Amino acid sequence: MSRPAGRVLTLLELLQSGGTRTVAELADRLGVEGRTVRRYVDQLIDLDVPVESVRGRYGGYRLAPGYRLPPLMLGDDEALAVLLGLVAGRRAGLTTTELTASETASAKIRRVLPKHLARRLDTLLEALAFTDRPGEFDTPDAGVLLTLADAVRHRRPVSIRYTDRDGRPSERTLHAYGIVAHAGRWYVTGRDAGIGEDRTFRLDRIADARTLPGSFEAPAGPGPAERVLSGFAAAGYRHEVTLRIHGTAEQIRARLPAGVATLEEYEPTAGRDPAAERWLRVGLRAERLDWLPPVLAALDRPFVIERPDELRHLVAALADRLASYARRS
Repeated sequence: MSRPAGRVLTLLELLQSGGTRTVAELADRLGVEGRTVRRYVDQLIDLDVPVESVRGRYGGYRLAPGYRLPPLMLGDDEALAVLLGLVAGRRAGLTTTELTASETASAKIRRVLPKHLARRLDTLLEALAFTDRPGEFDTPDAGVLLTLADAVRHRRPVSIRYTDRDGRPSERTLHAYGIVAHAGRWYVTGRDAGIGEDRTFRLDRIADARTLPGSFEAPAGPGPAERVLSGFAAAGYRHEVTLRIHGTAEQIRARLPAGVATLEEYEPTAGRDPAAERWLRVGLRAERLDWLPPVLAALDRPFVIERPDELRHLVAALADRLASYARRS
């Protein structure tokens, strides 16, 4: 059986997890009697840990709301989960303000890890590989991120100072629907009240965010993530491409995801299984077209190029090259 000091710390961990715990529940978890639980609670109170007694049929003990415990107590699995989360977030570019915050947090946790767990973590990190390179992205300000999150939750308008990709600054009033992390960047999507249209903004380009009086109603329809991806697919680029592809939406999305292309019905599907193969119209915009022929070849589905003519020439050229390779002995 564990020593009394160890059981007191276990009691503290149980209370840390939140909610009200009955004496019977705590006694069962600690393997002691109810009066021993009360004695352990008194010891925590003597250490200035504000444990509250809750009366009534469902009463018991809980920590005072909002109290932040000085020691951060993590089990082995919890410490590993936190450190891996920090590593993955830094690798994906999904950190705030500066990478130093993530690095110093990792260092603080690693400093107090037991030696055996630190060795296991080092072994894991040495064996861990990523399929992409670390992002070199600008990170958003933590204050901006938290202000926007609060505006989303409470449906409050927010004023932002934004600099677009051409370096033009502006001040916008935004009805923010949600915050989305995509491809190593943070985005906020919502209605730009000044122009009355939905817009998506990169958080690292927002210099300041201030909550304004008033409120708004969130629209029905697609969620924030779908709105961001649809916005990417419809963004202005050099080439506008329209295709008809015969297949299922799942087959097409495997090579042309929502952030790249839009799908719409080309043939009516009344009375037909919506998951069945059929002709779908695919629209996308791109700065370059040279990546599209290999994608269409990899789809291995019948397709028709509606526009532009330049894409037809590129596909035909790829087909000729593949045929010439196949004829070589």
